[in-house]
Amino acid sequence: MPASPRLLLIASLTALAACQLPASQTDAALTETGEMVALSGGAGGAENACFTCHGMQGQGDGVAVPRLAGLDAGYLQKQMEDYAADVRHHDVMSAIARRMDADSRRDVALYYAGLAPPATVARPAMPMPAIWNGDPARGITACSTCHGSDGQGVGPGNPAVSAQPAAYTIDQLNQWRRAQRRNDPRNVMSQAVASLTDREVVAIAIWLESRPAAPAPESAAAIASNAASAAAGSATSRGPRRPDR
Repeated sequence: MPASPRLLLIASLTALAACQLPASQTDAALTETGEMVALSGGAGGAENACFTCHGMQGQGDGVAVPRLAGLDAGYLQKQMEDYAADVRHHDVMSAIARRMDADSRRDVALYYAGLAPPATVARPAMPMPAIWNGDPARGITACSTCHGSDGQGVGPGNPAVSAQPAAYTIDQLNQWRRAQRRNDPRNVMSQAVASLTDREVVAIAIWLESRPAAPAPESAAAIASNAASAAAGSATSRGPRRPDR
């Protein structure tokens, strides 16, 4: 597939900056905006540019790499901070986030939050799995309490989980179940999914993949406000949940 004009321009600017500017100025040029970070890799390195996995429009790969476009800015920034602190460990993302400074992590979160979610592909209607509304007898909290009746999230801090690849959602739920992912405030997710069966995990993931993405925030100011809130509370919320290593 031929490269897009935007990608060719970014590649040209990256090469030009690397050849003609001192290292400090090159870093500044490649981290000037969130879009530049996403398309050039910024301090994370060109080989780790965000678009190489998450797509030119932040749409993900439809299989195991999540969609970033249109997600809550505060949620995205918190994940970047958690990757950088290795509170949420991922071999690739943790290394990338550590090489970025705090401004770049914020800017790239704002950039992806500002992208329009991809149009939802029409699919046959699927019934909501009963477990989405919890099972008090087994101590399972309703997913809808935090993530909404359609998986589109309930306010800042409770992210939208709809329209993500089923394989990605299954992997994340299993990480929560096995305590391999532990960057949730007050262990809410770990406790919520601990008693889910394998079949319930798959049913939730397949249903969420079929649900429409949450609508984008109404304004850039709303996006920035969500990111600022995440930055203010991120450090204190991470500490108690850091996995023992």
